[in-house]
This record gives sequence, structure tokens and C-alpha cells, in this order.
Amino acid sequence: MNFNTSRTLLIVCLIFCAAVYRILPVHILNVAPIGAMALFGGANLKKSWQAIFIPLSALFVGDLFLNNVTYKAMNPTFTLFYTGAVWVYVSFALISLIGIVFLKKATAKNVLFASIGGSILFFIVSNFGTWLSAGIYPQTFSGLATCYVAAVPFFVNTLAGDLLFSAILFGVYEFSQRRFFVLAPEKIN
Repeated sequence: MNFNTSRTLLIVCLIFCAAVYRILPVHILNVAPIGAMALFGGANLKKSWQAIFIPLSALFVGDLFLNNVTYKAMNPTFTLFYTGAVWVYVSFALISLIGIVFLKKATAKNVLFASIGGSILFFIVSNFGTWLSAGIYPQTFSGLATCYVAAVPFFVNTLAGDLLFSAILFGVYEFSQRRFFVLAPEKIN
């Protein structure tokens, strides 16, 4: 197996392992690897379509499982997409773009700031979508403000999950590159 194949396989495996963690009933609400998966894929998959499509695919597969197995008792009909999913998927794709654009060099500092930025972006976009499409809040500025205020406790957990899982994904990848010759990037003299 050559460098590019091994590298891509490792990245995809790490993304899907994170997606599996997301569906396990062991994590605190919203402390999940969603943003980290998008950021990691964006930063490390060389083709832009892969950097967006592969993490989105992992999110979609996880959503299918959660909606149709884990939460089946709450909604016995098959759910392909839940209400507001478009907002989550758009924000997820945008987080992948943050990885593509801002993490060409994935230093700890860059990953930290990109992870915080991704969490903020997800908070803004997904909660705007909730306000706009869920019918929970009045379609006024006050309703939008109420939606954002109500979501602050979830943001804290989202940020914690993004920071934790970004550290894990980027850390495991960096360790693997140092440990396994086939994954080490070629050095240009």
C-alpha cells in the first residue's frame, strides 16, 4: 500500500471511528466528535470533495442509526432526515471548509482556533435554522435571541466535544505519521 492510500484509509477510519463513538450511549449530551470529524477531514483529505463528502457521509450514517434505531421508540416511522438537518449539514460542510482553508498546517494552535471557530459557526448556523424552521420560537428578533440564549448550555458541551475530539483525531494522526513509516509525509529538501 502506498503513502496516499494508507494515509487516506487512516483518515477515513478515524472519521468513521469518531462517528461510531457518536452513536454509543456513553457520552454527555452534545459532547460528541461531530465538529472535529468535519475539521479533521477538511484539514487532511487532499481532495476538497472528499474533505466534505466523507465526514458528511459519516454524519449521515450516524444520523440514520440514531434516528431509526436509538430513537425509534420516540418516532416509529423511518427517518431519512430530521427537521432542521439541512442546517446541521450546511454547518458541518462549512466546518470542513474551515479545515481546508485554515489548517493547511495543522499546528496545535491552529487546530485550537479552528475548533473554536467551528463550534461557534455550528452554534450560529444550527440555532438560526432551529429558530427559522422548527416552529418553537416566534419569527421575531426576540424569538431569535431567545433561541440563541436557550442554546448556550448546549454550546458549552459542543465546544468541549469539538476541542476534545479535535485533539484526539489530530493527535492520533500525528502519532501515526511519526510511528509508521508508510504514513510519514515525504520531506522535501
